[in-house]
Order: sequence, then structure tokens, then C-alpha cells
Amino acid sequence: MTDINNACATSKPPQISGMFQKFALAFKTKTFELFADEGGGELEPEGMSLLDSADEVITGQRVVVIKPDSLADSSSDSPQSAASAPQKLETQPMLKEEDVKVEPPIKKQDRDNNVSPRKQFPVATLRRSKTVSELELQTLSTQMSQILITSIFATVSSFEASYLQLQTAHVPFDEESIKSADKALVHILQRLSDIKQFYREFSKNPELGLDFPFGSSLEAQVQENQNKLRTLGMVSDRLQLEMDQKDSEVQTLRKKLGEIQNNNFKLSKRLLDRLNTSCEISLTVRVFNSVLHDACRAINRFSKILTSLMRRAGWDLKLAANSVYCNVAYVEEDHIHYAFLSYVSLVMFRGFDLENFGVNENVVLCNGNSSNSEKGSTSLRGLLEHVSSNPMEILSMEPNCDFSRFCEKKYQELIHPTMESSIFSNLDGNEAVLSSWRSTALFYKSFVEMASSVWTLHKLGFSFDPVVEIFQLEKGVEYSMVYMEDVVRRSIEVSRTKLRVGFTVFPGFKIGSTIVQSKVYMSGSNPES
Repeated sequence: MTDINNACATSKPPQISGMFQKFALAFKTKTFELFADEGGGELEPEGMSLLDSADEVITGQRVVVIKPDSLADSSSDSPQSAASAPQKLETQPMLKEEDVKVEPPIKKQDRDNNVSPRKQFPVATLRRSKTVSELELQTLSTQMSQILITSIFATVSSFEASYLQLQTAHVPFDEESIKSADKALVHILQRLSDIKQFYREFSKNPELGLDFPFGSSLEAQVQENQNKLRTLGMVSDRLQLEMDQKDSEVQTLRKKLGEIQNNNFKLSKRLLDRLNTSCEISLTVRVFNSVLHDACRAINRFSKILTSLMRRAGWDLKLAANSVYCNVAYVEEDHIHYAFLSYVSLVMFRGFDLENFGVNENVVLCNGNSSNSEKGSTSLRGLLEHVSSNPMEILSMEPNCDFSRFCEKKYQELIHPTMESSIFSNLDGNEAVLSSWRSTALFYKSFVEMASSVWTLHKLGFSFDPVVEIFQLEKGVEYSMVYMEDVVRRSIEVSRTKLRVGFTVFPGFKIGSTIVQSKVYMSGSNPES
């Protein structure tokens, strides 16, 4: 500021040539700084010669900015006017001393010896940042890692699509598609190997990232999305093919179902026509005896199962048999099982003379004089429908039909709650028995088979015209070969003690004028007893 004040106090303004030289020096220094930051080449000799000066570089140089005087006094050149209106000078620092390294000027002798034009003036050498190359390498490494990852994902998705194509080409077998998919898989594996090799080389020499041969990150993402679409397309085609196959199977099964229904309709029509024309042909005593024999066998089988359960539950079988029929002289000790067989048989045949077996409230009593052919035809149709079905399936599919109600009623009459709890609760592992007897266990299955055989016999009996009658012999009645048959098949000898009926094991039947004998157990006790 002292220099500026002195300049203002002098009578003469500063010379323009000196100021221009200072401005040229500052411009030259700024030019060096600009080219040094941008990494440009060396200045041309012509540009340097324009800024050449014989003066030395002045450190701490300031640039003087001169503002012009007012235009009103432009005609006055006197020292007084200049002194009265001094010019305002502003200085701005341009360069610091530590930022500029000044080289000594070239002497005239060196200029005459053809020294390079660049060496003819002082040169300011600026210091560059040493971290620029490190930042560039770090940025390049980050970008390269991103590109490598996206390329790997794209390659893996391409491998998945090609492998799916290889799988789908086997069913149905397509040789060309298999070869094409196999080549694609080999190519993809080779590409993965190339990416791995490039990454190893890039880790050793990062400058190789400038020549990345696998495309950009966006290209890899586009390729990955295309591979996903190709995979979804193949899956969609596969599912569509399966749907078409299922539709074809459904159409075939519907056609077969229609054919089966037509055949069933024809068979049903033929069966009904045959029933309407000659239903009495199959209604013979032999047929009834055959069905009765099956029913007796089913009753005997269930009675044995019930007796074994009672024995396992700890029952006194003699006492139980005596409670069923008292004062019966058994020939052998094991004949007591006939008492239980009689109990089961008479319970199952109870209500046999009723048209609906006592299932419905409105019942018609059969007295042997009815000859309604329409009812017989209805019973025969019911018989044929029942024998053509599985009784276990009838109970599960039609729980409210007549046969289901018949089974429920007979079970409640035969196995009352007290007896049921006594038999099943005293067994070892009773929980397993209680949880399984109502499914397909032997006890339940044998009961349903027995009920089905008795139901079939009842339908057959009501198909006759006149209907079949049932009879039972009372205790103490003398033996008659016409109406009775001894279950133990003993020889009947006339003696002082005549054999009499102890109890009825199976009831007898009367078909018109034919008698089907009742099976009884004969007791050797005196009549008074």
C-alpha cells in the first residue's frame, strides 16, 4: 500500500508500458498453471516469444487495476487536476512465492548459441496431486466388479435356461433340441471359465479393465432378463402341454363313462323285463334253502366271535348260558355255545314276518294268505339291488336307507349298552378295540355280513307267492321229525325219558306246503322239570 500511495502523490501517472509488462507476466504465469492442471503439451515457441521479457520475475507480484477518470475533466492535463482527482488503484495477489519455481533467465550469449525458445524465459513449474491415479484405479475396480457380477448372473441364468431346454427335449425325445442345448451349455461353461481367467488377470494388472471383452453391466442385465423370459416360456409351454394331455384324458374317460352308463341302462332294462315276465322261475325251495344256509353260517360265525369276547372279558359262560335258558341239561359242557347261538339267531329273525322287517312303523303282517304279486315283484327288485351291492358301502354311502336302519336296530337289540361296556371295557387295550370295532374290524364286519344275509333272506321270502311263513318251537315240546331237527344230530331212541325241546336254535319256515325244519337243541330232562 505504501507504493500505491507514493504513486498517487507523484505528479505523473505510472507509465503504461511498465503496467503492461506486469500484466503480461501475470498472464504468462496463469497460462502455465492452466496448462499444468489440464495435462496439456508444451507451449508453442510463437506464444512464448510474445510473452518474453528481459525482466526478472518479481515474487509476490500484484496486479494493478486502474479505473478511468471522470469524463467531465478529460480535457485537462495539468498536474493540479491530476493531483486533485487521483485514480483509485486496487491490487489483487495472483501467485504466492512457494507456488512458483523460477528458473534463471537466459542470457544473450545463450540466445545467440541457438538455445531452445522454451529456455529463453523463466518457467513456473506447478505441483500435481499424486492421488489422481489411485482414485482412477479404485473407480475402475468398482465398475469392473459390478460388470463382472452382472455378467456372471446373466451367464448363470443362460445356463439355467439351456439346461431346462435339455431336460424338456427328452420327453418327448427331440435329438436336434438335445444337441443344440448341449452345445449351448458347453459354450456357457467356456464363457464362465473366460470370466474367471479375466478376473485373475485383472487382479494382477488393473489396466486390463479398459479392454473388458464381455459387454457392459446394462447389456448383462438385459441378457439375464431375456434368459428368465426364455425359461418361463419353456415352463409355460410344458404346463400347457400337460394341460392338453389332461384334457384329452378327461375326454377319453367321459366317453368311456358314457359307454358304461349306456350298457348299464341296457342291462337294467333287460333285467326288469325278465323280472316282469318270469320272476317265478328262480323262486324255488332250493334257492330259499341255499340263502337260509348262508344266513345260518353268518349267524354262527358272529356268535363264535361274541362268545370269545365274553370269555376274554372274564364272563362266566355257564352262568350266562343259564341266564338265557335255564334248566337245560346239556349233553356236553361245550354245548352251552348253542344257547348263545340261539340268542343271536332269534334276535336277528325277530320281525321276519313283517313286510319291512319292523324298520318302519307302518308295517303289514304276513299271515300266509297274501298273494299280492306286485309286492312280491317289489321285494324281488329290492333283493337284486341288495345282492348287487356291498353292504359295507351301503352303510357308509346311504346311512338313512332301510338296511342301515335295520342294522342299527338289530345291533341295539343284540348288544345292549350294558353288555357292550362289559365286553369291551374289561379287555386289555380296550381303547384300541373301541376305536376300531366300528370300522373294518372283524367284529363289526361279521355283524354286517350277518345282518345282510338275514335281510336278503327276508326279501327273498316276501318275493314268494304266497310269502314264506316263519315259526318257532316252544320249550318242552316233544320231538317231531316233520318240524324239527336236532342240532347235535343224536339218534332218537324211544325210552322212558323222552327228548323234548330245550330251546330253538334256528326258526323253521313254511313255503306253501313245504316245511323247512327248525333246528332245536333237545333236552333230556323230564317233562315235570
